[in-house]
Amino acid sequence: AGTYVENINFRGRNIKVVGEDRETTIIDGESAGTVVSMSACSNTTLLSGFTLKNGAGVNGGGLYLFNSEPVLSNLLITENSASTNGGGIHFDLSSSSLENVTITGNSATGDGGGIYSESSSMTISNSTINDNTALNEGGAVRISENSLLEMSNSIVENNQSGSQMDGLYSLSSSVSITNSVFKSNGYIGIR
Repeated sequence: AGTYVENINFRGRNIKVVGEDRETTIIDGESAGTVVSMSACSNTTLLSGFTLKNGAGVNGGGLYLFNSEPVLSNLLITENSASTNGGGIHFDLSSSSLENVTITGNSATGDGGGIYSESSSMTISNSTINDNTALNEGGAVRISENSLLEMSNSIVENNQSGSQMDGLYSLSSSVSITNSVFKSNGYIGIR
């Protein structure tokens, strides 16, 4: 437990990084870049038990994944920003499962205040995406072409965007949502 002021790059290492508890183990990016970056990490990579906050990236303020397949669990991703897409998380050519993850209070100048997905596959379960904002599309989640989203037992609430695509906005992608709640997401909850 503790607060660690740093920006972490996994550099393709397939390792497990586990904090004591997401409420007490904090990685603070101090607005010096993305809090955690992963590139070429396999599905044996695990990030669990942390708060990721105060990141400021071009894409992905809290977490940026490129060509990676990590397991993400028991995370709080909050108060991060992206000058382009994915205030909380940016997925690029990646495949990942998110379990018990809260993505809240993040912002993007472009698309995807909470999550932005580009040619990626995501499984989200038992998670909350709330109070995120995007200047353009997808206050909570923006899914671009050739992406896949499977969401279950999750809450998407009180997200906003400048284009009125406030909750989940998907373009030419496959989306499956079960046992989940979309609530108070501005003008359009899902499109």
